[in-house]
Amino acid sequence: MPTPTILITGASKGIGLAVTAILLSKYKANVVAVSRTRSPELLALASDSLLLIDADVTNAEALAAAVAVGIKTFSSIDALILNAATLAPLCRIGDDTPMNEWKSHFDVNFFSLVTALKATLPALRKSELGGRVVFVSSGAATKGTLGWGPYNASKAAMNSLCRTLAEEEPDVISVALRPGMVDTDMQATLRQTGATHMKAADHNKFIATHKEGALLKAEDPGHVIASLALHASKSLSGQFVSWDSEECAEHRVAA
Repeated sequence: MPTPTILITGASKGIGLAVTAILLSKYKANVVAVSRTRSPELLALASDSLLLIDADVTNAEALAAAVAVGIKTFSSIDALILNAATLAPLCRIGDDTPMNEWKSHFDVNFFSLVTALKATLPALRKSELGGRVVFVSSGAATKGTLGWGPYNASKAAMNSLCRTLAEEEPDVISVALRPGMVDTDMQATLRQTGATHMKAADHNKFIATHKEGALLKAEDPGHVIASLALHASKSLSGQFVSWDSEECAEHRVAA
């Protein structure tokens, strides 16, 4: 059985960092870690199995080149984890937020996905392990949280892209995953600046969840994402599932 190679975007912190560490330690996989910056935590994972590539996912040429370097280094890409994302701008549809901010958001949260897929699909189709794509989505894809217009829309578009990919590429398993409320920089941003744009009840929920220590550790959904990238079944292809759903039970770490 060949050693699997997984490419992940947004690998320097949060969920991406947790998944990278799990893939390296638990599964002994090769990881192509794409990120704009190299955090100390990511650098600490250095090994012959980890290829660090500095690239902004909105730069189509740089992202395609990163994929090419990953294939050249490890000979294959067996799975793609599309994790890089932005929350900004928090805004309302009718406010004075410039349209270029909406467009910049979609460059990160949607168009970079298409770029990465175009670059990796030839390798995923040829994977001896069966190519897989995991889209790190959000509950926002199906719930229109006030003040999250760009994020709601881009995650819904992500889920639609996952469904379409499953139809177009029947030999590549594609899954969109809701990771839950995770203790990441995004949560900190929401607590600090969300009140200006969100309903008070919605904002207070994030404050209370953090205060109660109820946010998930990045490793919780991280284990599910890593396992799906390697072992997701055909029955999940095209689906949007939650990390703690029955469909993902076999991919979670037992408590």
